[in-house]
Amino acid sequence: MNSSEEIAVSGMSTGRSAMRMGPAELVQAAAMARRFYLEGKSKIQIAEEFGVSRFKVARVLETALERDLVRIEIRVPAELDAERSDALRARYGLRHAVVVESPAEAQESPDPENLGEVAADLLGELVNEGDVLGLAWGRSTIHMAAALDRLPPCTVVQLTGVYDAGTAERGSVEAVRRAAQVSGGDAHPIYAPMLLPDAATAAALRSQTGIARAFEYFDKVTVACVSIGSWEAGISTVHDMLTEEERAHYATLGVAAEMSAHLFDAEGRRVGRDLGERCITVETDRLRRIPEVVAIAGGRRKAAAIDAVLRSGLVTSLVTDTSAADYLMTAGTTPRPALNREDPDGI
Repeated sequence: MNSSEEIAVSGMSTGRSAMRMGPAELVQAAAMARRFYLEGKSKIQIAEEFGVSRFKVARVLETALERDLVRIEIRVPAELDAERSDALRARYGLRHAVVVESPAEAQESPDPENLGEVAADLLGELVNEGDVLGLAWGRSTIHMAAALDRLPPCTVVQLTGVYDAGTAERGSVEAVRRAAQVSGGDAHPIYAPMLLPDAATAAALRSQTGIARAFEYFDKVTVACVSIGSWEAGISTVHDMLTEEERAHYATLGVAAEMSAHLFDAEGRRVGRDLGERCITVETDRLRRIPEVVAIAGGRRKAAAIDAVLRSGLVTSLVTDTSAADYLMTAGTTPRPALNREDPDGI
């Protein structure tokens, strides 16, 4: 996601205001602008070359911009929406917000695959050598891991169990292995289901050597990557794993979103805490202590859920798409800044 600035310097102009400058002034202004914008010379160096004061150089450069002798264009790749990204970052007080232009046919689809590609590039910027990268279960994180082509040497740990232990090779275990392979670091996968029948079974699994070793790394995670689900079939992994009775029960609690098997209402408050006791997942207090938590989620159907999770204060950065971003920019009251990382429950 590298932006570039294109600077066009010309000695000719068709603007009416520029016609008030004589040919010598135009040539000098174009030459000074070329030295400053293209050759990287300072105003003092330009002043010495042309035998004028640096204040005159400053005035000439300002006039060159005003009269269209110099045009500065800030370009980002076509799929990135820089204006929406900056507005979304400011609205939610995020450290980073990257909004991707999704194809028209994918606007109603949750988590278009191109989000994972952009998130992979973002992780390449955020992760430093020696970091511990945590990956939670989710289609978007799996897409992200598949798109990774660069990561500095780092340890990679799985933050949640898998949707189905029988599909581990195609899910979060494979994502952890892939990220570790790209970085050349150690991998700490979790070979266990995300959701267990009861809290006792979950506690027993957490004490097993391999899972306990992964859990020991949770407090060392410096960058985490998570997914967000809305509370409906096919959009939330946890929703799909529960019985009809359980879904109805949590719906009465006002659940609007799910992230890493934790449930949130529309204001970002945690609900249904008993579900977390049955899950193999990173706890929310540990997530809150991670310096950088990147959420990958998009699509209009997930927009309200994204808003809810952002209001929780657990997420510091977001990769999303334009259809979700347009909803988020007008969703309810202005949320409190996410970077204060406060618990909205006050616990």
